[in-house]
Amino acid sequence: MQLDYRTICHGNLLKDLPNRQKEVIVRRFGLRGKRETLEAVGQDLGITRERVRQIEEDGLQELREKMDLPACRTVSHYFTDYLNKNSGLKKEDILLKELGGEKFKNHIFFLLTLAKPFIRIAESGDFHAFWATGQQSAEKARGAISSFVSELKKEKKPLALPAVTPISYVEVSKKVQKNQDGFYGLLDWPEINPRGVKDKAYLLFKKEKRPLHFTEVASLVKHDVPQTVHNELIKDPRFVLVGRGLYALQEWGYQSGAVKDVIARMLQKKPLAKEEVIQKVLEQRRVQPNTIFLNLQNKKNFIKNSEGKYTIRKV
Repeated sequence: MQLDYRTICHGNLLKDLPNRQKEVIVRRFGLRGKRETLEAVGQDLGITRERVRQIEEDGLQELREKMDLPACRTVSHYFTDYLNKNSGLKKEDILLKELGGEKFKNHIFFLLTLAKPFIRIAESGDFHAFWATGQQSAEKARGAISSFVSELKKEKKPLALPAVTPISYVEVSKKVQKNQDGFYGLLDWPEINPRGVKDKAYLLFKKEKRPLHFTEVASLVKHDVPQTVHNELIKDPRFVLVGRGLYALQEWGYQSGAVKDVIARMLQKKPLAKEEVIQKVLEQRRVQPNTIFLNLQNKKNFIKNSEGKYTIRKV
């Protein structure tokens, strides 16, 4: 629907308003340019910011009584239909752009302020500013997002958006965001909002599901300095060095440490034969069997018991 917002605001609503009220409202809502603060308008008119606020409120009160005019009712119905199609609410910047574009977004804000039953929910720590058809719509969105956030924290992985949770609810949330694969998760998750080479590498490992050499990681995440990638991975506990420059994810069951440390952890549980040690270490490290055997022969760390199995040397 094409609506002449300029005519509705200036011709239908503002034309009979006293000049002082008209000027204050036009400047405060940016109906002929940028929106101005109470302080800026007050300084220009030589009055206090509180007086500007009073003039504005008096003018708005008169204008609300004009919202029963046919043209204004048409606008209200149009806004109501738009919000109802979006489950009763919409993020403010998206709404203003979709309804009025860059040219008339201030006019849309002005008309929403006057019309009933629309309410504006101010920006908070958890939500962006948004407009709703009423308090009930806003509360329903808060409840749905809270429930979805709890589910995400429980599952600890990105999920598809529940069928009962409209996209317009997610748009107003500062906690939930969609990733490039179309799944939703918490904003501070690397799967949702990767920060730096380490998070990009983490997502790459999750996608590839295999150990990767740091040079391959650098190539796939498009980083020009492989050594920097190596330095970043070795400092991050999410990654375990499992071979010469080869990394795997700790969450896959890999444990940090040199080959001798891996052997020591195994032998702490029970003595093992050479073949058993080699087999188990190869599950943790990409090294040659002879490298494992050489570590095992270091009598400062390991010794054979009477059964010919290896155990940790007691200090």
